[in-house]
Amino acid sequence: MKALMVTGPGKVEVLEVPDPVAGPADVLVKMKACGVCGADPHAVREGGIVPGQSQTPLGHEPAGEVVFVGPDVADVKVGDHVVVDPMGVPDAIMGGGGAQGALSDFIVVRNAVAGGNLKVIPGHVPWHVAALNEPMAVALRGVNRTRPKPGDKVVVFGAGPIGLGALLGYKRAGVGHVVVVDLQANRLEKALRIGADAVVNSAEEDLVARLIELHGEARDGFGRGGRPGTDIYLDAAGASAVIETVLRVAKLGACLGVVGVQKKPIEVDFQDILATELTIAMAMGHPDEIFEVTDDIVDNWEKYAVIVSDQVPFTEVERALELAGDPGATDKVVVVFN
Repeated sequence: MKALMVTGPGKVEVLEVPDPVAGPADVLVKMKACGVCGADPHAVREGGIVPGQSQTPLGHEPAGEVVFVGPDVADVKVGDHVVVDPMGVPDAIMGGGGAQGALSDFIVVRNAVAGGNLKVIPGHVPWHVAALNEPMAVALRGVNRTRPKPGDKVVVFGAGPIGLGALLGYKRAGVGHVVVVDLQANRLEKALRIGADAVVNSAEEDLVARLIELHGEARDGFGRGGRPGTDIYLDAAGASAVIETVLRVAKLGACLGVVGVQKKPIEVDFQDILATELTIAMAMGHPDEIFEVTDDIVDNWEKYAVIVSDQVPFTEVERALELAGDPGATDKVVVVFN
């Protein structure tokens, strides 16, 4: 079969590799779609994920069709459409340094458990939308870590795939008002299309003034005003300016969630933020969320489809990586297979 491999710093190749062999407890899946994560172009630039690994298979956002089911596997049959937990395989993270990557013709889900490391989905969900399951689970982890309550006022920074997924997660949690902040008008338009109550282009508007207008004015523990009444801020942008802004203007009792990857250290004056009693919640991966999000994708796939900006055939997978690695060039790239 063909599989995409990182073979050196800045170098990827589609290689012929042996077909995977499924055992009695395994399921063999023919890939139908796989999203390109922002971490994938970074892995290419670095020459792989595991130091010293000569070839690194990529792809950890899989959706595909079952073509073989081992006799010891229950509740899965040939022809089923499935999404797969890339962290739920015994041979390390799929596409994250493990032996398999989902940017391949086939993958094996070893020790397969329906609802455990793969989940059957209805056939009406388009493959490119099904492939959003893993990144939407990452987004939902960010939401869950901030513990939203009905009526909360929320700001999501970053209208990329994770930010838009978080928007949908917050709306599903019943919060009162969600503002999405970004620098790109087309991304903000998508946020409005899928349910944002308001958007702010922080390149064109006074962010704090606009948030006070939308969420009211609040104070910190010292009685200092001029602060938005926002209850939850979620950084899905990975920009230091986001963290610095929230630390400066958070009200008493606010929460800052961080799901975006920060590229450089940020200086924090803990004495200054002491009076905010700010809760900072970091979010990584999807330890509990990988299939928590699936039913909502199934029920509302048209809304999730808006998140996908580009579908690229596997025959042009190198172009997909280039698109995903060019900031501002596109939003969410999904590789589709014949």
